[in-house]
Amino acid sequence: MQNILVIDDDESLRDTIAMMLEQEGFRAIVAGDGREGFDKALTHKPDLVLVDLRLPGMSGTEICKQLRAAKVDTPIIVLSALGDELDKVLLLEIGADDYMVKPFGTRELMARIRAVLRRTSADARKIVRFSENEIDFERRMVRRKGEELKFTPAEYNLLCYFLHNPDRPLTRDMILNSVWGYEFFPNTRTVDAHVVKLRQKLEPDPNTPRHFLTVHGVGYRFVP
Repeated sequence: MQNILVIDDDESLRDTIAMMLEQEGFRAIVAGDGREGFDKALTHKPDLVLVDLRLPGMSGTEICKQLRAAKVDTPIIVLSALGDELDKVLLLEIGADDYMVKPFGTRELMARIRAVLRRTSADARKIVRFSENEIDFERRMVRRKGEELKFTPAEYNLLCYFLHNPDRPLTRDMILNSVWGYEFFPNTRTVDAHVVKLRQKLEPDPNTPRHFLTVHGVGYRFVP
């Protein structure tokens, strides 16, 4: 049974989510403030964390930052109020895997949870190699010529998506939906910028890519 930690100071919503998770076959762990939630994320090692942005004791943003700084790779879905100033790119860069704006439907929340769990647990304990690169999914490490490379969460998730879909033409919208986890993103050029970063880090010659290819009029295709 997979464990999901729910960190939210709204007791009614917290209990509703916990009940829904139990009905769907998960074990719910709950916390009412940020500090308690952060401690439980470290001690219970849940399979996924749902965290509200505005929390007493420690904000949701700070929880994301501190967990990633502690090398905790647990997937995180951020919950935010409708009026919150939400920098979607920032959330992804600090380590959140997805976000949802309140109020939301329970069916949509469950779909997001299952999608993130699939995306982050697929091919665990597997190592993939191409060219002079090695990707260790279990340890979330990328090496080139034996040396570890630094990747942002968004770059790493995009790389994994390409690796899971070799030789398949992928549109920018498909990539945004699957990697960033939501349907509408301010600018599809975000994909282009991240592909450029992957090429710079992993291609033998970034100016003449062999692995991360542009499919004109469509998007991109990864060739191992």
